[in-house]
Amino acid sequence: MTKKLTTEAGQPFADNQHTQTAGSRGPVLIQDYDMLEKIAHFDRERIPERVVHAKGAGATGVFELENDMGKYTKADLFSGAGKKTPIMMRISQVAGEKGYPDTVRDVRGFSIKFYTQEGNYDIVGNNTPVFFVNDPLKFPDFIHSQKRDPKTNRRTQDMQWDFWSHSPESLHQVTYLMGDRGLPASYRTMNGYGSHTFKWVNKDGEQFWIKYHMMSNQGVKNISAQLADKLASENTDYLQDDLFDAIDKGDFPSWNMYVQIIPYEEGLKYKWDIFDVTKVVSHKDYPLIKVGKLTLNKNPENYFTDVEEAAVSPANFVPGIEPSPDKLLQGRLFAYKDTQRYRLGANFEDLPVNRPLVEVHNYERDGAMKSDNQGSGVNYEPNSFDGPKEVPNAAIKHYEVEGMAGNQAYSHNVDYTTQPGDLYRLMSDEEKDRLIETIKDNLGQVKKDEIKILEIKQFYGADKDYGTRVAKALNMDIDEIMNSENFV
Repeated sequence: MTKKLTTEAGQPFADNQHTQTAGSRGPVLIQDYDMLEKIAHFDRERIPERVVHAKGAGATGVFELENDMGKYTKADLFSGAGKKTPIMMRISQVAGEKGYPDTVRDVRGFSIKFYTQEGNYDIVGNNTPVFFVNDPLKFPDFIHSQKRDPKTNRRTQDMQWDFWSHSPESLHQVTYLMGDRGLPASYRTMNGYGSHTFKWVNKDGEQFWIKYHMMSNQGVKNISAQLADKLASENTDYLQDDLFDAIDKGDFPSWNMYVQIIPYEEGLKYKWDIFDVTKVVSHKDYPLIKVGKLTLNKNPENYFTDVEEAAVSPANFVPGIEPSPDKLLQGRLFAYKDTQRYRLGANFEDLPVNRPLVEVHNYERDGAMKSDNQGSGVNYEPNSFDGPKEVPNAAIKHYEVEGMAGNQAYSHNVDYTTQPGDLYRLMSDEEKDRLIETIKDNLGQVKKDEIKILEIKQFYGADKDYGTRVAKALNMDIDEIMNSENFV
């Protein structure tokens, strides 16, 4: 049966080829409301793009729990081996705009929305286990440095390296980014990480610190800078298309989910600050434990409604999973939902892609585009009309805090060079060669020697060979740099 063309209000649309005019040559009549509605809607079709992670691809699928984790968490989705939970995943670029080539060197966002029986749970991480900054106050400045120069409207190496050189905590992530992992061959061939430390709580109230690792079953594959440039000029949506086409032909990508589980007290005393997102926790100290498998098996039916309107947030927790004192995570708990309120409106969680499987009962009402206003139910609490009641066993586990209030830096083993040095020394000789070449091509564009010197000193602090090779690649004298009193 042929579908009838209608207006948004459902009225039959008689003629979609010609406007109503006074005579064949016009002018156009204002009574042509079909035309006015169509143009007015078109004028408003674009919503603000995400400030960060504007460009991305998404798909839906399933998470299958392979090992019951009830010993560590009471979270329903991790209880009962074999349990399947629907998921939505979005993989994205951090810095570029929506139309930017997706093969450009960048960190990739790796976010998962689990539609659980206790509400939505989101893991919002990256394809690297660390990040550039560890304090939310610095995040806007970091992103500004990755965006466009306010005068020239160009993306510049000067801005980002200036920020990194003055932010020693960024060195670990910079080494990842300038290395092979900065150019994944496919969204399917990269790992994902929760990056932050989170807390699991079991039914007995026992607490554990955990870190998420999603390991690609397609293997980790990267591309050269030369191929990335070539692909960027040929197809700005190369990585998006690769993911879509693989799923479309039934080649469903999957990732095994692992966690590192760190006993509560041990975590507080660990040699590195487990709440500093610029650090990793050694797999030798706390080995990976397999949890289950994530599989993407369905492409979006409509990109806008299924991906562009998707709103993930690290604040979406379920009972048994809680935040840690990680400062950057604490800032993200507010920032992500707030940016979606700006981008999509106050009722963005009514949108189908964000709606939980379970029924929603609360006292939030009204606002633009509210689609489920909970009928005639009372809209205040406490009340005498059988409104929704609190769920005490969903409360977070209490924990002690101590210390003086004020603006404070991390204080537990503040060392931003050892782990980047470890990462450098893990690389093969060929990987090191590519790393140095990439830094030469990028840092070499920076105009100010001060910025280069600051950065080289950080590389040298991580590993003498690392710093020395970068200095040589930039035709600078490492002895002169290290002996200089300036720019320390």
